[in-house]
Amino acid sequence: MKKLSLRARVLTGTVAVAALGAGTFGAVSANASAPAAAPAAAVKADTNNRNLQQSTHLTVAAATKAAQATLDAAKKENQRVSVAVVDRNGNTIVTLRGDGAGPQSPESAVKKAFTAVSWNAPTSELVKRLEQAPNLKDIPGTLFLGGGAPVQVKGAPVAGIGVAGAPSGDLDEKFAKAGVAALTR
Repeated sequence: MKKLSLRARVLTGTVAVAALGAGTFGAVSANASAPAAAPAAAVKADTNNRNLQQSTHLTVAAATKAAQATLDAAKKENQRVSVAVVDRNGNTIVTLRGDGAGPQSPESAVKKAFTAVSWNAPTSELVKRLEQAPNLKDIPGTLFLGGGAPVQVKGAPVAGIGVAGAPSGDLDEKFAKAGVAALTR
């Protein structure tokens, strides 16, 4: 048997590694492409799945429109507030801090919006519930002060608008309701 030179052995080894790598890559890409056909079939099956539910969400444009209408209502009454709009899950869609609004107001607005959408009720109404269930105030992320209003579609909550910074929760809630009303125009 003839002994191969160092150069021939390196070249042979390189070719073997390249072939092995190409084979592995081909197997991986063949396997990676196999599931691509599954989602199309899954989509068809899901349309008839009784375990799924459709939900309605505000667009960023609608949330911004509501937030701006809220700030405009507060500005007409010379109030410096912040407004937050959250989705059904309590995730913030938009927050606007009005000129001169206090540093605590953006966070308070988010919490009021979250509270309103969570219970599908204005936060001023929820404050009254604290008399029967004082532990409600201990739920993380909530704020039981007037100033939050739910946005509803067919009676179900799809978003919440929270306002903070006016001298009273009644004013905050009045401005939040102006934001909700802007969505019907």
